[in-house]
Amino acid sequence: MLPTRKRKALCAFILLDHLENELEEETVKRQKKQFWVRSCLLKGQEKGCFHTLLDELHHEDPTQYRSWLHLDEDCFKQLLDMVTPLIKREDTVMREAISPAERLAVILCYLATGKTFSSLSYSFRISRQAISEIVLEVCKAIYTVLKGNFLKIPSTEEEWHTITKRFEDVWQFPKCIGALDGKHVVVQSPDNSGSYYHHNYKGTDSIVLMALVDADLQFIYVDVGTNGRVSDGGVWNKTILCQALMGNKLHIPPPSPLPGRIKPVPFVVVADAAFSLKNHLMKPYPENQLNPESRVFNYRLSRARRCVENAFGVLANRMRVFRAPIAFSPKKVEHIVLASTALHNFLRRQKTGRALYTPATLTDREDLGTGDVLPGQWRGEPAPSSMVQLRGTGSNSYATNAKAVREEYRDYFSTNGAVSWQQMFH
Repeated sequence: MLPTRKRKALCAFILLDHLENELEEETVKRQKKQFWVRSCLLKGQEKGCFHTLLDELHHEDPTQYRSWLHLDEDCFKQLLDMVTPLIKREDTVMREAISPAERLAVILCYLATGKTFSSLSYSFRISRQAISEIVLEVCKAIYTVLKGNFLKIPSTEEEWHTITKRFEDVWQFPKCIGALDGKHVVVQSPDNSGSYYHHNYKGTDSIVLMALVDADLQFIYVDVGTNGRVSDGGVWNKTILCQALMGNKLHIPPPSPLPGRIKPVPFVVVADAAFSLKNHLMKPYPENQLNPESRVFNYRLSRARRCVENAFGVLANRMRVFRAPIAFSPKKVEHIVLASTALHNFLRRQKTGRALYTPATLTDREDLGTGDVLPGQWRGEPAPSSMVQLRGTGSNSYATNAKAVREEYRDYFSTNGAVSWQQMFH
């Protein structure tokens, strides 16, 4: 019989040998699996959906092609021409580079469907790591090339007058420079973030998207990235736009009377109860302060504010990436949000692109004979879990001059600016 020390040494040797054999078998299995995935991905130009399905739809079924990308061929080419210098990569000795057209198709598919990177990887036959890099790279490129013409805040009195005229013509709300609202965009909490991105009122991790929208549902200004812990009203106060408004640095026309009135009032933003009443920001009267005139004011303000509701509704409906929490860190989600809002504006300004991106039934419509609102199709969908409404935290305390501005609008809507169908909303 072997001594105890030798028996222990022998047992340790046998166990070590067994573990080495198991490790070797596992390594072989892993190598086989990696080789299978790599071999599958190498067939991207043969079987990837960009080179097969999308190419087939392009030539044989243009309607489905447009539906798949949410834009037509001309819009795709126009966008491709703009981003190609920023996303084109050179071939290497090891492999052929993914073309700019395919890179653009990947991001359009990601934004439109919200598919996981694994799903996109098998559809396009591109690795998950490459998909992740393409998404961020092309989002940055889209925002870079579009922001100058399609997401630019007005800088002259003439540009602001163009916006206010549309609000007056379409929504019968004069001197309005935009409809304001915000959303919590639910994100994947970054490592070691502690509670920095926690504690929005839904208990989720989020960053805030604050947006000013014009009468045609286009984003005039977006501020994204403030963490979800900041109070909803506080986000607006921190934005560059709010500070510029308060400092009179936006070249907005000076105060002037409403049509048919005498008292000068400033140009204003319309918002909901989540914000505080200011000289330049109109919000509804509280429910406990309503009389017939203030009810009409609330109704008229809600009509103009519906623009921003519909802009967010269209964004979440057409960019399905916002239907569920976005599996990226907050900083990366900022690029996705900025690219999405810029792309939204780009498509809203194209003749054919607008019809494809926002069919007439998608947004709210109004029967001017009765004042009834026909809800847009986006309202029939469940609320997107990655785009959460701001909570009403605006204060009901305000300066006397802000009160006077709201009262002048209230009186105007019940006299000089009355519309026939508003009486039912007394």
